Amino acid sequence: MKKNVPVLKNETYTINIDAHGYEGEGIGRIEDFTIFVKNAIAGEQVQTQILKVNKNFAFGKIIKIIKKSENRDQPICPIYNKCGGCNLQHLKYRAQLDFKKKRVEDCIERIGKLKIVSLGYDGINIHETIGMENPYRYRNKAQLPISNLGGEAVIGFYSPRSHDIIPMEHCYIQCEAFDDIIKLVKTWINKYNISTYDEKNGQGILRHLMVRKSFRTGEVMVVIVVNSNELPHSDELIHVLTENISDVKSVIQNINKKATNVILGQKCITLFGQDKIVDTIDGYSFDISPLSFFQVNPKQTEILYKKVLEYANLSGNEIVFDAYCGTGTISLFLSQKAKKVYGVEIIKEAIDNAKANAIENKIKNTEFIVGEAEEVIPQLINKGINAEVVVVDPPRKGCAQSLLEAIASMKPNRIVYVSCDPGTLARDLSILDGLGYETIEIQPVDMFPQTSHVENVVKIVRK
Repeated sequence: MKKNVPVLKNETYTINIDAHGYEGEGIGRIEDFTIFVKNAIAGEQVQTQILKVNKNFAFGKIIKIIKKSENRDQPICPIYNKCGGCNLQHLKYRAQLDFKKKRVEDCIERIGKLKIVSLGYDGINIHETIGMENPYRYRNKAQLPISNLGGEAVIGFYSPRSHDIIPMEHCYIQCEAFDDIIKLVKTWINKYNISTYDEKNGQGILRHLMVRKSFRTGEVMVVIVVNSNELPHSDELIHVLTENISDVKSVIQNINKKATNVILGQKCITLFGQDKIVDTIDGYSFDISPLSFFQVNPKQTEILYKKVLEYANLSGNEIVFDAYCGTGTISLFLSQKAKKVYGVEIIKEAIDNAKANAIENKIKNTEFIVGEAEEVIPQLINKGINAEVVVVDPPRKGCAQSLLEAIASMKPNRIVYVSCDPGTLARDLSILDGLGYETIEIQPVDMFPQTSHVENVVKIVRK
């Protein structure tokens, strides 16, 4: 029987919001038909205009707030409703942290089918989300598209689900120095009339501006991503940056001529200064190059890694596998209390960085291997190398089931899972449960305030 759709596009309805979706949007219902309303908050009653209607649900926007939640906050960013960088600024910070914990709980229960202590079961203990004292200006990296609007250069963020650039003067989740750099680069583009890249025809030179800053040393790296071997007026760019911002220690041209959404190409040319900057986490030093992965919130990263070390519960005699090790940041943390750490990562450049970071920090009990974790770890096991503790920090898609099965086959005492996606985390914890591993506790960490993203560290033990 065909389901009745009780709403029409462009019509306005009064809706009670009773929950949040995974991206922080409000969820309400009319005649049991689900409507997602951007920036609406649970507990509110809102007048909503329907923007899009599907067979089983619809999307709407707020026309008027009839009953306002006590958790509503006034966004400090003037382009918040247009920009795709943040989606929770309308929610008070305490409520953001509660939302993130609830999101993890929902995924664990609904996707993982696992029991949670806070829901009245004898099961997994999901802790309160660890937040920040100041949940603004925390990012040490910006990647911004460059375009042209009405004959003027624009640098900003894409609006949600589009490639339309929203011009930006200030970003309140990024380092303040980046605001000044953006202004200087725009002035330079306009003064010398340098062309900007057009995705439709592949023409134009300037594609993206990337800026990185070391929160420990203050060093700043500016990367201009171009669709060309040459960067016109590069000397003038170096002059305007270094004359106005003393912390700029590196200006780099990155070449990306491919028709792709990937921001950086593989070739970098150092135009000024160093080819890297240095940052530290809890006393460990890390080289950061344009292509290096490094957590964008250094303050919360230290909290995250210390929790990994706590859950690993190392005595100094264990062999540890660190799957998806990236540039070796977690491996170095683990090395201080492990007998030996094997780090595995598919990206060769990341492994090169990991080896360099180990040398820089005078760490000798790590070994880094290039390859897919689901292939390398079984090879290590076949060589008779078994780990008592395994750490996995996979990309958003989670772990391959073959990797989880290989890990379980060598029967490590503990697994520590670091996750950036609660949905794939819940799926993988359910698989591990079936392989004889029990999830004890989950610690959400707010690495990305003002957004719906949440990082989790999970303690798992063999049953």
